[in-house]
Amino acid sequence: MSQKTLVEKLNQQLANWNVLNTKLHNYHWFVTGRDFFTLHEKFEEYYNEAAGHIDEIAERILTIGGQPLATLSDYLNSATLKEATGDEDAEGMVAAIADDFTKLVNENRELIEVAEENGDEGTADMFIGMNASLEKHVWMLRAYLK
Repeated sequence: MSQKTLVEKLNQQLANWNVLNTKLHNYHWFVTGRDFFTLHEKFEEYYNEAAGHIDEIAERILTIGGQPLATLSDYLNSATLKEATGDEDAEGMVAAIADDFTKLVNENRELIEVAEENGDEGTADMFIGMNASLEKHVWMLRAYLK
């Protein structure tokens, strides 16, 4: 696959993380119920992590000669993740984040393959590390839901 394909996949993940960052803020602000304190703090932890990924992905795109998406409309048009609906209860919020993280893991696997096909070990390594963290998050969120 081409370098152009790699940049497109990176931009898709940049868009996903921006949508997810906003969703996590939404959940942080609007979570209620007996698990408020736990989830309020956890969603903040996740959106801080998301902010780091956003910067890291955009800078990686620039490093390999691409141009990162940088508008909200571009993010919404390119993302495979969906915005929060505003109707989620606390459990629904956790389930949605677990599903989003799972989707990111699967899409990142494809991105890693494209990076490796292009001899871009830096990008592949970055997303391998990201997946290790996301897989742990999914495990913990699914455990919470049981």
